[in-house]
Amino acid sequence: MMGRILRIELRRSAAVGVALLLLVIGAMALLSSTQGFAGRWMQLAVSVRAGLLVLWPLALAGGAWLGRRDARNRVDELFASTGRPRWQRILPTAGALAVAVVSAYVLLLLVGAGWVLPTADYFPVAAVAVAAVGALSLVAAAWVGMAVGRAVPRLVTAPALAVAGVALAALLPDWMTVSAVVDDRPAPAALLLTPVYIGGLDDFQTVTARVNLTQALWLAALATTGLLLLGAARRRGIALAVLPAVLGAAVAVPLMPTGGYQAAADDPGAAELVCDDAGLQVCVARVHAALLPDVAGPARQALAMMAAKLPDAPSRAVEDRQVASWALAGQDRTPTPHPADTIVFATPTIGSDGRADLSGDYFLPLLLEAAWRQDCGDQAYDRDAVLARTVAAAWLTGEPPTPEDWWDVEERALVDSAYRTLVGLPQAEQQRRMAAARDAALSCRADALGAIVRGEIP
Repeated sequence: MMGRILRIELRRSAAVGVALLLLVIGAMALLSSTQGFAGRWMQLAVSVRAGLLVLWPLALAGGAWLGRRDARNRVDELFASTGRPRWQRILPTAGALAVAVVSAYVLLLLVGAGWVLPTADYFPVAAVAVAAVGALSLVAAAWVGMAVGRAVPRLVTAPALAVAGVALAALLPDWMTVSAVVDDRPAPAALLLTPVYIGGLDDFQTVTARVNLTQALWLAALATTGLLLLGAARRRGIALAVLPAVLGAAVAVPLMPTGGYQAAADDPGAAELVCDDAGLQVCVARVHAALLPDVAGPARQALAMMAAKLPDAPSRAVEDRQVASWALAGQDRTPTPHPADTIVFATPTIGSDGRADLSGDYFLPLLLEAAWRQDCGDQAYDRDAVLARTVAAAWLTGEPPTPEDWWDVEERALVDSAYRTLVGLPQAEQQRRMAAARDAALSCRADALGAIVRGEIP
């Protein structure tokens, strides 16, 4: 009986319309930046969670629109006069809306999966939990919206709730995050009460089970409150209905970590190396395994160019697996120096097909400069050291350095002068200077590396 009523609600209520609205708007937002998640399941889950910035307020508004249906049709008094419990009328409608919004969310994930499945080689189980929390949040929003729509059956209720949803789920947390950064302190744990994923997640990070479980606890409590408010007819019932949300927040917030979503943890599985040994070894992280066929050729070309001119040249290329500094938000990072026989290169740009985008010929110079790079932690920026790497890479190619857009006149003159001076020396002296510069770079003596452009290497 209940199932039949649920199917009728799905066919005749606005639940399907709300779901279609969520799906269309969510898909438009998701597909506008496929490079952000192509080939990576966790990034897909996080991108869809970021889309809750729009979807969550829409679910609130959709629930409010459905909640005022009885008042809109002027049948409140008629239904109140029937002998059936109120729950028997509420549950099918609430269930239909929940099924609709969850279906839209799942379909949105399936649409995004089309950009992930062909190239993804790593599936973190935590991505399922991240996605599930997002679906639960939409149910909570829809039911709370229904309760508000029933309590305040006005035409403006739905749009007003949408605006309030944006403010509560996105703008307020964003303001809390910025305030924490300005005050140089971790973002408060309460920031995680919002289901919207603010900021981003590095490819080598994951959302911990602690965060997922506490968010699920809070959102389940909020959904329960929304459902109880729908069924409440008296003040006492309304007061009791609020209790689950209050208790959920009281229990969840102390269990949530500070730092907001920047409290994400490293994911060793994503950072595990996948290597191509068909020649000089080239390795990338497992989460970027699809990039290996694209980067192996340029990496071996760079290693061969180094072997042709540089004494004790490196013989192995490995992708940099350090979490980006923007994702650490002030956390201390321990440097992990690599051995002299290895170059560590930055992840190339990932295209919308999940493969490496090497257009623009930027990648080979990046690989060549890596011979003069080392992980020195949060070392201060040294302009001369940066320019010295450009000169060194140009020396390997035998071509003058290509001017960068960000160079000023002085920097361009420095680079040109350093390159001409270097190639004007006997071959043995060139090799000796480049080897000395590499020793300086590997031992994190940036000032000594920068001596190339200052002409100070003895």
